[in-house]
Amino acid sequence: MSEQSTELRETVRRRYAAAAVKVTEGGTACCGPQPVEVDENFGSTRYAADERDALPAEAVAASLGCGNPTAVADLHEGERVLDLGSGGGIDVLLSARRVGPTGRAYGLDMTDEMLALALTNAKKAGATNVEFLKGTIEAIPLPAGTVDVVISNCVINLSTDKAAVFAETFRVLTPGGRIGVSDVVADDALSPAQRAERGDYVGCIAGALSFTEYREGLEAAGFVNVEITPTHPVADGMHSAIIRATKPQPETQTGCGCDCDCDCDCDCDCQN
Repeated sequence: MSEQSTELRETVRRRYAAAAVKVTEGGTACCGPQPVEVDENFGSTRYAADERDALPAEAVAASLGCGNPTAVADLHEGERVLDLGSGGGIDVLLSARRVGPTGRAYGLDMTDEMLALALTNAKKAGATNVEFLKGTIEAIPLPAGTVDVVISNCVINLSTDKAAVFAETFRVLTPGGRIGVSDVVADDALSPAQRAERGDYVGCIAGALSFTEYREGLEAAGFVNVEITPTHPVADGMHSAIIRATKPQPETQTGCGCDCDCDCDCDCDCQN
């Protein structure tokens, strides 16, 4: 990792650590240049009132995202879900409710203060099918094929190595697994410099990929059926968007290459 990337990651960590401390002390946090800045494009307003009311107030107050990935990921009973950059735990707790007791929701965050807040929120919510992990989204501390769904809420844009994020996401998904992500995406016409003019890195703007860059990044990692749907503007030429994609199933072979009519696999003993 370059020195600049290391500095950016540390800037992001400090910003979200400060947000967690603010919430712990009884304040609120929202994605912006200051930990307590309120912006209607980000935060808990992106969730339905009944979802907010069902969770600890601290989990809602610590919401920093630009969407509601649990609503777009189409979660099902018994699935295993991973939230990249889980923060105060709002999406992990909502996911845990959706997948039920036979499912599991993992939260991954690099910030000790956010992890402590998330664990407290999980206890308050009485959630027993959740697990919070410390680590980075560029090196997910889970074995390959661990989860069925990966979600994330306005976090991938904060990474300085998005190719690694996409590759790691692909790795930990089961074949046929999927992503349902909310993130900030830029119009293709905007250069990186123009994106930086519209907002800083920790404010979820400067590090955003363009629509084409996002699609090509996911496809390069192996994903198929990539869909990027803008939902609302967050700056001039910048949008909150829903990103969906699928890890393909391995190709199945129907037949063993011989001339017999059996419906067999490659180690069959049929004769020509």
